[in-house]
Amino acid sequence: MKAPIFFLFFFLSFAGRLPGQAPPSRPFLEPADTLNPVRFRTCVATGAAIYAGASFGLYHLWYKNYELTGFHTFNDLGEWNDMDKLGHTVTAYNESLLAYYGARWTGLSRPKSVALGAGVGMLLQGTVEVMDGFSEKWGFSWADIAFNTLGVGLFVGQELAWQDQRILLKLSNSRPVYSDFPVPSVDGGPPVPLSQRAEELYGSSFAEAFLKDYNGMTLWASFNLSSFSGHHKPQWLPRWLNLAVGYGAENMFSGFGNSWMDENGASYSLDAEAFPRYRQFYLSLDIDLRRIPTRKRGLRFLLGALNWIKIPSPALEVNTRGKVKLHPFYW
Repeated sequence: MKAPIFFLFFFLSFAGRLPGQAPPSRPFLEPADTLNPVRFRTCVATGAAIYAGASFGLYHLWYKNYELTGFHTFNDLGEWNDMDKLGHTVTAYNESLLAYYGARWTGLSRPKSVALGAGVGMLLQGTVEVMDGFSEKWGFSWADIAFNTLGVGLFVGQELAWQDQRILLKLSNSRPVYSDFPVPSVDGGPPVPLSQRAEELYGSSFAEAFLKDYNGMTLWASFNLSSFSGHHKPQWLPRWLNLAVGYGAENMFSGFGNSWMDENGASYSLDAEAFPRYRQFYLSLDIDLRRIPTRKRGLRFLLGALNWIKIPSPALEVNTRGKVKLHPFYW
C-alpha cells in the first residue's frame, strides 16, 4: 500500500464534501435533498484537479527514480504475508465510501452516488496499478485488482442490501521499536542494524510509518452489533458499539522471506529461527463514530472523517506460532 497515494486519494475522496456554497436555506455541512448544481460542479472540478495533481505527484514521489518498461504483469500474491493485499481492500472500500458521502452531499441520488463511489474506488486504485505495470520494479497485479474489487464490492453490497454500512474496514498501527541487531552480510561485508533496514522500508516519520509499517499494522473488519441485532435491539446495547476482527503479521523485512539486497548490491539475510515471519488474528471492540449521537454538524463531520481508524481497546490475539495473547490496550 503506497502511503503517498493513500493520503492524497483519501483527501480527494473526501474533498467532495468541502468545496462549493450551499443555498442559504441549508447548512453548509448538511447534504442537499436534491441535486445542487453549484456543489456538484465544484466537486467535479476540484476532484479532477486533485486527481491529476495526485497522479503527477505519485509519479515523482514513487516511480520517477525507477526505470520504466513496457506494460507487464507480475504475481505478488503472498508478498508481505498478504498485508499489502488486504491493505488494497481497506483502501478501496474507504475511498468508495467517502466518495459516496461526497456525492450525497451534492444532492445526487443514492443509486447514482453508489455507482459514483464504486467508480472512484476502482479508478483511484486502478491508476496505481497502471503505473505499477509500466515500472520495472513492480508490475500490474491481478491480485491487487481482485482485492480492490473486494473492497469496492463490500461497499456496494452493503448499500444495496441495507442502505447502510454495517461492516466497516479500518486500520490501526502501533509501530514496533526495532532493535539495532546486526544483520550479517551474505557477501562477508559489514552488518547493518535491523533498525536501519526498517527505516529504509517503512520510513521514519509517524505518518509514513503509520501507513507503511506492515509489522505494526493491523487491518480490521468492524461489525456494528446493534445493526445486526434485528428489530428487537437490547436496550443496553449502544448503537455505536462494534465487534472487530483483525489481521496482522510480524517480522517482515522483505516481500518474500527476509533476504534482501541494498542499493550497492550487498546481500543480507535474517535468521528465520531468530526472526520467524508469522500471521496474527485479533478479536477486539471498536466504535462506529458515525453512530455517536450529536447535534453538532461539525463534530459529526469530524467523526465521519476519522471513522477509518480503529479505536484502541483490549484485544485477543491468536497467531500462527501457536500462541494466544491478551492485550489490555491494543492499537
